[in-house]
Amino acid sequence: MSQGRNRGAIARLETGSMSLHPPPSVPYAAPSVRPAPALVAVAHGSRDPEALPAITALLELVRSLRPGLRVVPGHIELNEPLLPDTLDALPAGPAVLVPLLFGRGYHVKHDIPRAAAAAAHLEIRTAAPLGPHPLLAEALAARLAEAVPEGGAPDGVVLAAAGSRDPESARDAGRTAALLSARLGGVPVLPAYASAAAPTVPEAVAALRRAGCRRPALASYFAAPGHFATRCARAVPELPAAGPLGAHPALARLVLHRYDEARARFRAPARRLRAGRPVPVPAGGPAR
Repeated sequence: MSQGRNRGAIARLETGSMSLHPPPSVPYAAPSVRPAPALVAVAHGSRDPEALPAITALLELVRSLRPGLRVVPGHIELNEPLLPDTLDALPAGPAVLVPLLFGRGYHVKHDIPRAAAAAAHLEIRTAAPLGPHPLLAEALAARLAEAVPEGGAPDGVVLAAAGSRDPESARDAGRTAALLSARLGGVPVLPAYASAAAPTVPEAVAALRRAGCRRPALASYFAAPGHFATRCARAVPELPAAGPLGAHPALARLVLHRYDEARARFRAPARRLRAGRPVPVPAGGPAR
């Protein structure tokens, strides 16, 4: 029986009804993969010579946490590269702007959207500012711990910020103060400002002392050294003062978290079925 089957197979091969060669292959088309959007870290900029190295170190840390991701700086003013120049230099495609700013003030609402709108060759999403967020409170607490003497934990903290006339910026600072207070086990934390808003740093320190605080300290609500950070620290030289956040691991993780939130808005909306018909799901958030 087996010899008969073999002879039949040989006969089919000889007549061409069975081939030893596979059918011609269909050309393989690799699926298109959308490149990861560039991360454009938008810093304020400062004439302080320590500002640019601090931002550079933070972005190096961000790159180390996300190898292969294109991470570039762009400054609103005073340092190069300026944000419009950074955007002009990027190739056409997607980009995410991550403000290295802590609240919803003028730069976030006006300067950054204006620069994004001018970069017509890019598909841009703009992330939320870094604050408020628990990772920001983590970084603030760590810098504060570095500044206070051992065994001298503060019983009150002034969260020193630049200040803005925008009430949403003050609300963001207040929420960060609450997160930092919780991080410190309930120690009172009062926001204070270098300009454009009240209270000032000395006024906030006085309020803490009136409330019974004997060991107040200053937390620096700045990503890098600069004019306002220095002004806040000099206003109360008798207090332990934390330095700007700089290249803190929690801040680097927060930059990537904001990037991922904004990047998700590039994805095409899913489609649901209703009565047998596809119904588009509205995309979240504005395009810019």
